[in-house]
Amino acid sequence: MEISGSKGIFVGGSSGMCRASAKQFASKGGIVAILDLASSNGAEVAKALNGKFYPCDVTNYALMDETITQAVGDMGGLHVVVNTAGGGSGAVGGKAQRTVGKDGSRHPTDIFAKVLELNIVASFNVNTIAGQFMANNEPNEDGERGVMINTSSIAAFEGQVGQVAYSAAKGGISAMTLTMARDLGNLGIRCMTIAPSLFDTGITAGIPEAGANQLTKDAAFPRRMGKPDEFATMAMAIVECPMMNGSTVRVDAGQRFAPR
Repeated sequence: MEISGSKGIFVGGSSGMCRASAKQFASKGGIVAILDLASSNGAEVAKALNGKFYPCDVTNYALMDETITQAVGDMGGLHVVVNTAGGGSGAVGGKAQRTVGKDGSRHPTDIFAKVLELNIVASFNVNTIAGQFMANNEPNEDGERGVMINTSSIAAFEGQVGQVAYSAAKGGISAMTLTMARDLGNLGIRCMTIAPSLFDTGITAGIPEAGANQLTKDAAFPRRMGKPDEFATMAMAIVECPMMNGSTVRVDAGQRFAPR
């Protein structure tokens, strides 16, 4: 899909990988809507990209419907959605914990459910809302109407000890990708997922260099954390290449997580 003139929604776009994606999208002539928490610096980011900020909470499904509808109306359409919103147990008030700990303590089921809601359920909801609008687009010469990009993690494939909820949630995002692409294929809408390794963003931004080196020592090359622009480069490649559909692409420098 041609980016110039396309309208894109970036969920989680106030920082990190999604912010970098919005920046690259805007630099190629795309029109940007930044969706993120009201407490974020989304308004500042949107202003810098000649876009508009829409405060939201991805776990408030009715609000997301209203917010995306407003953003699409303001932009005059929707062609691309990039969603990086999500997180592990810490993001929902819990902590990394084994299924059953050495002391016999159980992983709280409510925390497990909240992590799934924040990741896979929220991503599914964003996609269904966006898909309704994309379906109304005039197709391009390839018959294409839209592109959806979700965010998984390499923890979906080799989750570490204590990541059972996060691995299940991100694994679910990867698992629904092909089915969603098949569901939407007759509408000319593509669905892809990016699975990054450790990136220099969010909670990893404050890790000392020695700690970062230890965490990435098993990568093939480069042995460092990823940069937000490297995620964004992959996202833009997905948007621009019609043959990228129904798959999860690892952006991980050849890293495979060890058990711990």
